[in-house]
Amino acid sequence: MEADTLQIKQLEKRIRTRFNKAGKEYNLLEDGDNIVVGLSGGKDSLMLLKLLAEQSRIYKPRISVVAVHIKMSNIPYQSDIKFLNDYCNELGVELITAETSFDASTDTRKSPCFLCSWNRRKMLFTIAQERGCNKIALGHNMDDFLETMLMNITFQGAFSAMAPKMQMRKFPISVIRPLCLVNESDIARYAQLAGYPSQIKNCPYEKASNREHMKQLLHKLEELNPEARYNLWGSMSNIQTELLPPKPQKQQDE
Repeated sequence: MEADTLQIKQLEKRIRTRFNKAGKEYNLLEDGDNIVVGLSGGKDSLMLLKLLAEQSRIYKPRISVVAVHIKMSNIPYQSDIKFLNDYCNELGVELITAETSFDASTDTRKSPCFLCSWNRRKMLFTIAQERGCNKIALGHNMDDFLETMLMNITFQGAFSAMAPKMQMRKFPISVIRPLCLVNESDIARYAQLAGYPSQIKNCPYEKASNREHMKQLLHKLEELNPEARYNLWGSMSNIQTELLPPKPQKQQDE
């Protein structure tokens, strides 16, 4: 037990250090922020809420936090609501629950995962506006960023990932991802030691996603080079355009 307690403290310190680094490097938290935290019930969102709740009790920057859990009524993917309520109470954070759904047959051009995520995000924006919040915090970790980058390169032919901070065009709201520099393995180990309950994963679209393949690819790259994840992250801000093919110019029909 003492060994587990020591490991939890070490993990907390490492995660919090990278959380603070992301906040400073990408200007994620500012005085007066009212933040909606998307609380799915998974390990990442639980860790994110813990860190932001602790930050809300610090004088600078002064922020306020509210947690929002959205249930997708047509997907049998459940979280332990009692645990989420107890967890939020322990952190001194209000928990709001809401429900929405989507119909995958309405847009066959988009994957069910995209439609599910988009509808959850839409509900988060609605609640954020109703509560006068200026930021929405999501629990994407470094692995999520790198897997998205590998997917976009492989399937879309575009060098892109996610932004740590993104100002929305239609709303006075920013989306922030404060765990962007935190390794998923650290969060997973912390969740195991802290006794976070598992979600009831029963999504019918889960196997249709390419993310699991990208996760395996990332692990393979790290077997080749233990620093691969940090080099991949650095490559996103070190694009040497002079060593890349120029963008083809459109030719006018003669």
